[in-house]
Amino acid sequence: MKITLLAIGRLGRTPEAGLVRDYAERATASGRSLGLGPVEVVELESRKPGKAAEGELLLEHLDGAPGGSYVIACDEHGKAHPSRAFAARIARLRDDGARRLVIVIGGADGHSPELLARADETLAFGPQTWPHALARVMLAEQVYRAVTILAGGPYHRD
Repeated sequence: MKITLLAIGRLGRTPEAGLVRDYAERATASGRSLGLGPVEVVELESRKPGKAAEGELLLEHLDGAPGGSYVIACDEHGKAHPSRAFAARIARLRDDGARRLVIVIGGADGHSPELLARADETLAFGPQTWPHALARVMLAEQVYRAVTILAGGPYHRD
């Protein structure tokens, strides 16, 4: 199952961008034998500001995916999962035949109602508010952590 981290905004050459890339590469390498990956990061830049324009852009990207995608929208009102539960969720999607998982991070104002309606579920990073660059790093790290949990690796410790 291909995993895409889809986000509004570009990180450029920041330290956070390097971390996101590193975790995505690690998850891709570790996930091959598990039927997970590649893990790709797609950054989109909206020509117009605001939830509506950003949502339109995100939906265009989702609708263009062959065979459809299972979509998880990162949202402050979503469900927070412990790492093992998040790993189990990814494994269940793969085992149920999902070909592509897209986890979406919206812009500073959040997601449009249309994007949230398209999402199959929502995910929260807890009750705190996080800068978008750090949220992207945290998401990439959690995908890598999920892959290592599923592979039985020593990275995650309870």
